[in-house]
Parts: sequence; structure tokens; C-alpha cells
Amino acid sequence: MKTIMGVVRPTNGEVIYDGVPIGNLATAERVRPRHRPGAGGAPPVPSDDRVREPGNGRLSAQARRRFDQDLDRVYSLFPRVKERHGQIAGTLSGGEQQMVAMGRALMARPRLLCMDEPSMGLAPIFVEQTFDIIQEINRQGTTIFMVEQNANMALSIAHRAYVLQTGQVVLSRHAEELRRTP
Repeated sequence: MKTIMGVVRPTNGEVIYDGVPIGNLATAERVRPRHRPGAGGAPPVPSDDRVREPGNGRLSAQARRRFDQDLDRVYSLFPRVKERHGQIAGTLSGGEQQMVAMGRALMARPRLLCMDEPSMGLAPIFVEQTFDIIQEINRQGTTIFMVEQNANMALSIAHRAYVLQTGQVVLSRHAEELRRTP
């Protein structure tokens, strides 16, 4: 994931996104929303994300409409976030902060959403909800690239899976097939 984001340079090979090599792009360029309809960047949802209060800014009427549409989508995926709308972000539970972090990334209308350990530190009820929401985001057309230690949960929703051992891919299969592999 760090290689995709541009934090780590690959020792060989290249990173190709949407058919274009992106190895020469800075991290900010890789995650920035694209300026054509439906073609967002690849914002990360890091495991150690700390939700911060948003700054205020002025938006054009068109940007405001898009913002409102995107916010409605986030609220439909995360009704709990809507309930907590006026609450200071730092006072939210870990699960609620994870929802806010995912929602914030979705505001960029990404085609690829990179998620690092989305279940880390969450109560079991939030883990299940989080994976249900990840599936829904995927059904709505966003590709999910997820790094997750909870292999059973990840494999239950994934299409394809890779197992890494000391930085090397040791298994690569359809998720259901890998799930049946001892």
C-alpha cells in the first residue's frame, strides 16, 4: 500500500493506475481527485488515522451541490455519522472515527480506496458493520484495496487476495479459493 501511495519506491516493477504508470507522481498527486467525472484519485484510509475537525471554506454553487451530494452519500452509508454531525470528532468512539475517516475519503469520489487495517481496534459489532459498508462501497463501483490482519473477515468479502510473508507474495488466488486453503 505504501508503494501505491508513493511513500515507498519499488525495488523493481512499476505501479500502474488506470493504465498509466504513476511512479513519477508525488503522493499528493496520486491521492488527489481527478478532474473528470467519476474518476477520483486513490485516497487512503490509514489504520492510525486521527479524525480532525474540518476547516471552513467557501464553495462555488456547483461545488456546494457536489459536496452536498457526496455528504448525502456518506450519511446514507454511515447514519451514525449523521447522528453525530455536531459532535467534536475527537470525542467519537473508535468505530465512529473509522466511519468518519472512510466518509472523508469517499468525499473525493475515488475509483480506488486504499484501506489499511479497517478493523484494527474496533469492537466486534463495528468490525461487522465496517465490512458490510466496505462491501456496499464496492457494489457502488469503488475498487477497494485493503490490508487486513483479520483474514477470515477480509476473505469473506474480497474478490481476490494476496498473502504476504516478509514482503513477498507467497499466495495469490480468488478469495474464496484462498479461504479454503489451509
